[in-house]
Amino acid sequence: MSFLEKYNYWLENSDEATANELKAISGNEAEIKDRFYKDLEFGTAGLRGVIGAGSNRMNIYTVAKASKGFADYILSKGKKAKEEGIVIAHDNRRMSREFAEITAGVLAANGIKSYLFESLRTTPELSFSVRYLGCFGGVVITASHNPPEYNGYKLYDEMGCQLVPHLADEVTGFVNAVPDELNVKFLSLEEAGELIEIVGEEIDETYYEEVLSLQFDFDADRNIKVVYTPQHGTGNIPVRDVLDEAGYMVLPVLSQCDPDPDFSGTKSPNPEVPAAYDAAIELMKEHGADIAIATDPDCDRLGAVINCGDDFKLITGNQSGAVLLNYILTRMSEQGCMPENPVMINTIVTSTLGDRVAESFGVEVEKTLTGFKFIGDKIKEHNAKGDKNYVFGYEESYGCLIGDFARDKDAVQASLMFCEAADYYKKQGKTLVDVLDDLANKFGYYLDSQSSTFFRGADGSDKMNALLQDMRNNPIKEVAGIKVTSMDDFLLNPPENFVPSNVLRFNFEDGSFVAVRPSGTEPKCKVYYCVRGENKADAEAKLIKLREVFDIKA
Repeated sequence: MSFLEKYNYWLENSDEATANELKAISGNEAEIKDRFYKDLEFGTAGLRGVIGAGSNRMNIYTVAKASKGFADYILSKGKKAKEEGIVIAHDNRRMSREFAEITAGVLAANGIKSYLFESLRTTPELSFSVRYLGCFGGVVITASHNPPEYNGYKLYDEMGCQLVPHLADEVTGFVNAVPDELNVKFLSLEEAGELIEIVGEEIDETYYEEVLSLQFDFDADRNIKVVYTPQHGTGNIPVRDVLDEAGYMVLPVLSQCDPDPDFSGTKSPNPEVPAAYDAAIELMKEHGADIAIATDPDCDRLGAVINCGDDFKLITGNQSGAVLLNYILTRMSEQGCMPENPVMINTIVTSTLGDRVAESFGVEVEKTLTGFKFIGDKIKEHNAKGDKNYVFGYEESYGCLIGDFARDKDAVQASLMFCEAADYYKKQGKTLVDVLDDLANKFGYYLDSQSSTFFRGADGSDKMNALLQDMRNNPIKEVAGIKVTSMDDFLLNPPENFVPSNVLRFNFEDGSFVAVRPSGTEPKCKVYYCVRGENKADAEAKLIKLREVFDIKA
């Protein structure tokens, strides 16, 4: 079918609201093409896209198609998988509840049990609940920190880990085999009866207990003030409840606490964007707070600002990960609870500062591809073998996991541990920025940065692939007198047990690296800079030179 034929088919066969939306773009061929030139792709991250009518949009029909494909996948795994069922959670975004109920309704129409959370919940609690309920897998409706017009659909395996590529590919085959998204059968909550069970409070309480069990200081007098913003998302209740139970004085940014799908009280719901902290910093100034923490809408990422006395410093995901890792390993060593054969897991685009920290404590470092699913899968592998004991995992993109009762990055855990670290070091007269300075004195000054270039339209992916192929064919050998010692090609020469992935990483003789990869969830190419210098000025000068060479122009 051509995109115009698909448009007319949807116009004639969809519900009234969808048809009216499509009638409104009649004659706008460019808009029609964008909505129908392809089906919204079901990939390793599930679905993610702009909400709206069309086969290339997030709507009740594309969600129903994905759910039907997932249902067929579950049925192919036998009776046990069907009976164990699926747990479903959703965030605060537009249509999230509708998409969650459609998902449960499609599963029910196929005889598959589902456990549907009564209201919005965090992504890490969804991950936890899969094993808690003994389910075959899970679904979370979220677009993480994307703008308000987006939503998404992510799948989890029986361990609460996002599907790794070979499983996602299997599901994708079933999704692509669904013949007509406009005619997928689903049941209402009333029609489904016992096939859809509403869950909530019991799981919340057990999950909170697990998070609180991670503390090193259970009865300490807390000596810090914490500003917290959930960015209108799912973290508001769990983070505040956990921090309150642990005894912290929490000052919420009230204008950003309501679960608003339009994120109207914040300049950005993304903790990676400095403007997301404007209101939090004002509250810090008003109350003399020590730190401010922010979680993204589905509460799997944590960002933080540190009060340095004369300045308020936003730290990166690489920096917060290194600080948390250093704190956790320090306390494990102090309390004599470091496990045998400890391992820390991070990704090929994560700053190597954390690697140096781990190695200084005798902790092994393992690398994975970008995406927390690979870290979760590594945890599963080591638990099955019994060969290594996980102590921490993190990504540069503000996500980490401490206790492996969840298998996705968990900002509820991170919030608690970050506050404990801030409290611990304050009692020594230090801020967390002072801790970073200590690490710089020990391991060198690490500066991390990113750039992103969008490649929109039907040929965007081809352009990105051509760009990386040119880098392969004409590899960079040196920048500003600093030699490239090796180029890792994770597509043509992936390490053992790595899924081939279109990523290049240039390793420099001074310990710096630059990695280039197309995003897995957005039409953009990302460049990651990890720069090691003798001091801040040295690292900043190197970064300028590297960006002159590696920054991409569309």
